Amino acid sequence: MRIHTNVYLLEASKGSYVYLVMGDEPVLIDTGMPGRADRIVAELQELGLRPDDIAHILLTHHDVDHIGNAKFLQEQSKATLWAPEQDLPYIHGTEKRHGLKRVIATLVKAESPTVDAVYGPGQKIGNLEVIPTPGHTPGHVSVLYQDTLFAGDLVTSSKGKLKATPGFLNWNKGELKQSIRTVGKLSFDWVCPAHGTPVQRGNLWEVMV
Repeated sequence: MRIHTNVYLLEASKGSYVYLVMGDEPVLIDTGMPGRADRIVAELQELGLRPDDIAHILLTHHDVDHIGNAKFLQEQSKATLWAPEQDLPYIHGTEKRHGLKRVIATLVKAESPTVDAVYGPGQKIGNLEVIPTPGHTPGHVSVLYQDTLFAGDLVTSSKGKLKATPGFLNWNKGELKQSIRTVGKLSFDWVCPAHGTPVQRGNLWEVMV
């Protein structure tokens, strides 16, 4: 589904959305729930892309519904797989997730990909800017592309409104709130969360804060 110029929501990933940015180099943001890889590839083909057209895959954080198809898509595309350094132990499976997420990771299995590159301070990948937004996980990031914020699990949308991700799912609620306040100072018109459909910002961010 086209959101606006160069920005697409992949409907095959409903439940934990994957987004496609069709700039100079096609980029995927997150990879969705495990088991969706074939459907994601088919949807890319409907948009005129082969897997090896994807240049970069950006993971916002380590949760299984975001890294679920990363290994397959990385192997098929040969794209550079990016992730936050603080979340690497969970992505690579060298450290167990905390709390409820440990249970979820036990029930919902995702193959661990090998991350090629980690985000640095002020990281830009083409026309995309990586914004540190810790709180949901230690290294959670959001991604800013022109007037669009890809929010990962920083916020969710429901019935045209935004709200913070529920507290029991967060690594640090205080840091999440600070990240939301920090992002609110940036300029963007669209919010594309992993959970819930994209919404135009309007005053929704300010109301949420």
